[in-house]
Amino acid sequence: MGSNSSRIGDLPKNEYLKKLSGTESVSENDPFWNQLLSFSFPAPTSSTELKLLEEATISVCRSLVENNPRTGNLGALIKVFLSRTKELKLSAECQNHIFIWQTHNALFIICCLLKVFICEMSEEELQLHFTYEEKSPGSYNSDSEDLLEELLCCLMQLITDIPLLDITYEISVEAVSTMVVFLSCQLFHKEVLRQSISHKYLMRGRCLPYTSKLVKTLLYNFIRQEKPPPPGTHVLPQQSDGGGLLYGLASGVATGLWTVFTLGGVGSKVAAASELSSPLANQSLLLLLVLANLTDAADAPNPYRQAIMSFKNTQDSSPFPSSIPHAFQINFNSLYMALCEQQTSDQATLLLYTLLHQNSNIRTYMLARTDMENLVLPILEILYHVEERNSHHVYMALIILLILTEDDGFNRSIHEVMLKNITWYSERVLTEISLGSLLILVVIRTIQYNMTRTRDKYLHTNCLAALANMSAQFRSLHQYAAQRIVSLFSLLSKKHNKVLEQATQSLRGSLSSNDVPLPDYAQDLNVIEEVIRMMLEIINSCLTNSLHHNPNLVYALLYKRDLFEQFRTHPSFQDIMQNIDLVITFFSSRLLQAGAELSVERVLEIIKQGVVALPKDRLKSAHS
Repeated sequence: MGSNSSRIGDLPKNEYLKKLSGTESVSENDPFWNQLLSFSFPAPTSSTELKLLEEATISVCRSLVENNPRTGNLGALIKVFLSRTKELKLSAECQNHIFIWQTHNALFIICCLLKVFICEMSEEELQLHFTYEEKSPGSYNSDSEDLLEELLCCLMQLITDIPLLDITYEISVEAVSTMVVFLSCQLFHKEVLRQSISHKYLMRGRCLPYTSKLVKTLLYNFIRQEKPPPPGTHVLPQQSDGGGLLYGLASGVATGLWTVFTLGGVGSKVAAASELSSPLANQSLLLLLVLANLTDAADAPNPYRQAIMSFKNTQDSSPFPSSIPHAFQINFNSLYMALCEQQTSDQATLLLYTLLHQNSNIRTYMLARTDMENLVLPILEILYHVEERNSHHVYMALIILLILTEDDGFNRSIHEVMLKNITWYSERVLTEISLGSLLILVVIRTIQYNMTRTRDKYLHTNCLAALANMSAQFRSLHQYAAQRIVSLFSLLSKKHNKVLEQATQSLRGSLSSNDVPLPDYAQDLNVIEEVIRMMLEIINSCLTNSLHHNPNLVYALLYKRDLFEQFRTHPSFQDIMQNIDLVITFFSSRLLQAGAELSVERVLEIIKQGVVALPKDRLKSAHS
């Protein structure tokens, strides 16, 4: 068969496609469909390939949009596909390659057509295209069965019921992709779709009973990360010497019709990259996220979100409350492992966020894991490579940390997990550090990156909130983490002084010239003082709650004690400075008594002895 990729340009001239999109009605029993569906080429695996295919077939699709009201050929194609799917399960069991291959091709064409139809028309018009029949030109038959609902229902059955084998892999991917295409109507609307036709079908009627089964299957597709079978194994048996009539016919039709697309074929980078991933897992994840985020209907909550919020672990034998619809069970351990491995993609991070935020069973399970580092380290790596990630990915990673740090057990246990040689942390060699100290380092680095580059107040607030959540439980802080806390404070105080100076100068300048508008230094000052206060609260909370566990922090504070001098008398910070001031004064006097020229080890020893001697009641509670 031909492997000439330039032939994609011939598609608009192809006789079978011309007939499908032309002015003549083709009955669903016409042998034409067998000829149309006997093409063979690898499905596009990259956006470039898809774009080429879409550009080549757009004229065919537009011609069908124009002629379909009279011919009803779209409906006929869909009926051909629906009648074949009824035998699909049996075909899979009998390894009937040809039948599955042609059914896949029918769905592939439907999906290509739908993409264009959805771009070009409203949902109401799209629904009309499903109801046109050939009986009389342009007539609308209201009694005809609802093909759109039947197609959606059929796709759900395909996804949930067809066993995943080499020969069914591509049709499973195509079924998931077609559902994603159906739900893409939102892309063409500025306002949120609340009354979408496809939503209506998915949320009530014949599709509804498949809700939990569909969500479960999509989750398992994500968990399994099944790779596509090697090219050629899943379409037709390898050509024998004789070739055989059917194979000969197929190759003849394919060469003349669609040609065998080997876009991004053997040896290309695209193929190499796509072979690493699982198209089925990726498309399933996208469909799952779209379903989870559909808006609720006026009279009914989104059933897919309900299913995602309530599913339980297969180990959990407690009965489901009768009030929970669409409930099911899934293996939490497998799901956890898959989530840990897949965090490099922002859609997997969005799934993790969705599950932690909405499903309390998952949240409880994850927080009880003894290997939390497997999940937390990939999240920290996203934040560490902040400049390479999109802002959505960074935000989701941060919000996940916020959710986790709301749990005291998590905040305690992360300081007990010791890590060795974190290779991706390049600022400094970390031979041994606790997960808690690493988390502090990465969050502080994100704040510093944000201060110099993006200056996003929301990002600051979330980072500081995560540190504040953890601060009462800081334990055995690594000396580098303690240094970074104090050096971030140093950076903030320099910035504070600079803004203060600019504000004073601009005030002096404005007294001499009345017509120059003033820059808003007061607002800048406000923001920076808010951040400084949060930093002081974090230090204060650690000293109040776990001073005896953190000699390295006391050492860092003493080393940079001059930094805190200006804030002692500042009206905005006086209250919170009392404890910090008391600690600095107490330990400074003990060091003075010990004499000059002390080694680091000796200073730490004096701090450890002093911690025992400092009366606890002298430190005011962080909340008093």
